Amino acid sequence: MADRSVSIESTNANREPRIRSQADGGIVTQLRLDHSSLFLRPTLRRAADVTVEPEYWTTLETGQTLVFCSVYGSAFDTFETALEMDRTVTDPILVDRYPDRRVYRVALTDRAVPFISETAAAGGRLLELSSSRDGWLVQLQFPSRDDLVSFNDYCRERGISVTVDHLRLSDDDDDGVVALTEKQQELLVVAHEEGYFDVPRGISQDELADRLGVSKSAVSQRLRRAIGELCASKLC
Repeated sequence: MADRSVSIESTNANREPRIRSQADGGIVTQLRLDHSSLFLRPTLRRAADVTVEPEYWTTLETGQTLVFCSVYGSAFDTFETALEMDRTVTDPILVDRYPDRRVYRVALTDRAVPFISETAAAGGRLLELSSSRDGWLVQLQFPSRDDLVSFNDYCRERGISVTVDHLRLSDDDDDGVVALTEKQQELLVVAHEEGYFDVPRGISQDELADRLGVSKSAVSQRLRRAIGELCASKLC
């Protein structure tokens, strides 16, 4: 029995793997997507001073899709008022409160134009998703240029505006780091020059927001993402 076991293990070790791989190469891109009926877009247009980050989706046996979102900022009353009128979602619920954010659960309606599922359908992987003043800011990875083109074609057919912030090829030696966006770079430069990272600080987040003409929540989120990207590139 022992000899037979060794023989089987040896045969299995020499067999070609059956799982297809998309791990070698591909394209990483950061896009800005906009459409009047994208998920939560009507709310975001009315409550521009908050930043929304979807945490996860889950689909019930009934077919209803629930989305849990972290909302950063201070204009929660405006956000909740807009949420109640948003045709892309229904049954909004405040799930939890934290010092820097609130968590809400909403149910998608059939009036929401999908793009997350189409990312997967095109072979793509969602790396990051957050709201911005001009739509959804999304970082995606696709196995090939053709897959990215397929996703872009879907967006064009559905009337979804697509703006490319940056695009890069990945390869076998890729470290998985997505380059900083232009706005992240601008914020880091101003923050460094004005002494934000000094002790004591030479400028506050409120003052950075005024300097750059954006909300404090946008500064907070942009700083966190930019510093996270830099740490990932240097420490991982």
